[in-house]
Amino acid sequence: MAEQKPFRFGVVGISARSRQEWVAKARRAEALGYSTFLVWDHLNDQLAPLAALLAAADATTSLRIATSVLANDYRHPVLLAKEAATLDLLSDGRFELGIGAGWNQDEYHQAGIAFDEPLRRVQRLGESIQIMKGLLTNTAVTFHGQFYTITNLHGHPAPIQKPHPPFMIGGARRQMLQLAAREADIIGYATKVFLDGTHDFTDSIGPAITRKRAWIQAAAGERFATLEFHIHVGGVIITPHREEKAAQLAETVGLTPAQLLVCLQALVGTEDEIVDDLIQRRAKYGISYISVDDRFMDILAPIVARLAGK
Repeated sequence: MAEQKPFRFGVVGISARSRQEWVAKARRAEALGYSTFLVWDHLNDQLAPLAALLAAADATTSLRIATSVLANDYRHPVLLAKEAATLDLLSDGRFELGIGAGWNQDEYHQAGIAFDEPLRRVQRLGESIQIMKGLLTNTAVTFHGQFYTITNLHGHPAPIQKPHPPFMIGGARRQMLQLAAREADIIGYATKVFLDGTHDFTDSIGPAITRKRAWIQAAAGERFATLEFHIHVGGVIITPHREEKAAQLAETVGLTPAQLLVCLQALVGTEDEIVDDLIQRRAKYGISYISVDDRFMDILAPIVARLAGK
């Protein structure tokens, strides 16, 4: 059985119009008790993740920084390992490397990057992780795989965190979660995405999460007890009228009101109800690490104050 982890919370910084605005977001997250400041990896209107995270780390003292999550196909693993080690060094050991196989087909096509079928993307990610772990532990890496060839290469600089910065691997499907079970320190539950870019939020309610957790446990073996589980919450509404609000919102995300109230990507209710929901979800699914968009940072802050570290 997995060890129950203490709660921690993260803020996803979306974008900023100036350095001052970006720094203010990171400092606000730290002041409110959030553990981590995360940045997505998209080609739309957002900051480039690695540079943005260094600026956030430089403006704070204890706030961890993380990618949530990088698309593996956008960067070569040798170069990403060097960036990760540098971020860990310059942040005094506060970096978490979130990475996935990539999912946004439109972005791939716009950038002229081949969007391979899922299994091939997952296999390529698996090779990438092997290479990066070797380089981040200062091993002389020689690797001849299906997608990458590395010859007697040492990683520099050495990261502060040992054996390497924590890996967070996110995914929704079996093959991806099995890879995460074998390689990740933190596993991010994601939802399935349709070809038109919409999300299947039924993939974040009880039966789906139970099924995913079983896949992970079977693949992880003894290391299952050490894993931390993450969910990104897309909406936070503090209200004394929980059922009414759920009825108003459910159809917009393809759920029934009852499903919305148990969807792991939504938090709706009074502060007490949300606290109870998070405690129950941790007990049932092991999810102790919760992130929200920066626009919900202040709304969730009272819950963070009550649960962080407990």
